[in-house]
Amino acid sequence: MKTYKDLNTSPRILLGPGPSMVHPRVLRAMAHPLVGHLDPQFVNLMNEVQELLRFVFETENKMTFPISGTGSAGMETAVVNFVEPGDPVLVCVNGYFSERLCEMSLRYGADLTRLERPWGTVFTPEDIDNALKAKPAKVVMIVMAETSTGTLQPLEEISKIVHSHGALLLVDCVTSLGGIPVEIDKTEIDIAYSGTQKCLGCPPGLSPITVGARALEVLNHRKTKVPSWYFDLTAIQNYWGDERTYHHTAPISMCYGLREGLRLIYEEGLSERFSRHQENAEFFWDGLAKLGLEPVVPLEFRLPTLTTITVPEGVDAGKVSRQLLDEYNIEIAGGLGAFKGKVWRVGLMGYSSSKENIVLLLAALSRVLGK
Repeated sequence: MKTYKDLNTSPRILLGPGPSMVHPRVLRAMAHPLVGHLDPQFVNLMNEVQELLRFVFETENKMTFPISGTGSAGMETAVVNFVEPGDPVLVCVNGYFSERLCEMSLRYGADLTRLERPWGTVFTPEDIDNALKAKPAKVVMIVMAETSTGTLQPLEEISKIVHSHGALLLVDCVTSLGGIPVEIDKTEIDIAYSGTQKCLGCPPGLSPITVGARALEVLNHRKTKVPSWYFDLTAIQNYWGDERTYHHTAPISMCYGLREGLRLIYEEGLSERFSRHQENAEFFWDGLAKLGLEPVVPLEFRLPTLTTITVPEGVDAGKVSRQLLDEYNIEIAGGLGAFKGKVWRVGLMGYSSSKENIVLLLAALSRVLGK
């Protein structure tokens, strides 16, 4: 008879594009006893999670809560609620996850226009303006922090242009929320989603989403029913809202963890947290330069939470990643799509973003490349 041993995974140093390392306080919180998903104690926790998410998103949006599912669930929720069959949609494509926005939009019947830029570059306000002049759109979708390329997309001017054309702005904040300023209200972002496993420093399993008044007006005047029952925001808001109408059984332990992860951010302070991520990224980039390694993205648009590094000519990217894992217990990742085999992706997000992790990675990289 086959036997199954006790679970005994190695405590990896997670410096890839996600999941990032989880703070011990988050793990302890997740070990708390379960309560029912309509228990008064859990209802109070739901209120606190929403308050803390508004703090991190920097918004007053009432519709702000976690979707029960990973970051891709948040993406699909954003798409399925605001795209109806035949709706003109503009997707700004410059990486792997903007391609996923295209795929989801097409599956829900969008009249899709792709605005394309090379991987590792960003869009200018003029790019968006010209595209919307050529063909108006109901929703403009863009990735703020592209996990596949390490680019940070400026949004403030783009937001003004999108709204001047009467469109909604939908933003992917999966690798930015909790690590760099998102500023939903200041930037006037209409719809944004993220994931818990990156800068929020929690395990994967929840996807925070926030929806502004302009987008709510569009949602409330849909011509057709939201085609997804599970991701229908008009139903989910009744569960997370004042009524607490049963919709699904929330992942209780994950919500415990998210509350603790958000509490850690609240205690650290947003400006202090953003400064930590920026300073550690700059420390890492300086270390890479000393090793003769170059980030792909120019400094002006470089994401502090995730760095793509050009693989030197003649070096096997996968072999280096494997040696780091096998010999030093450090996880980094290779490239996706157009960057496959050409870059390494290093995430310095949340609890993973520390000088000791950076020093260890740089020393290990030096040794592995030296071989």
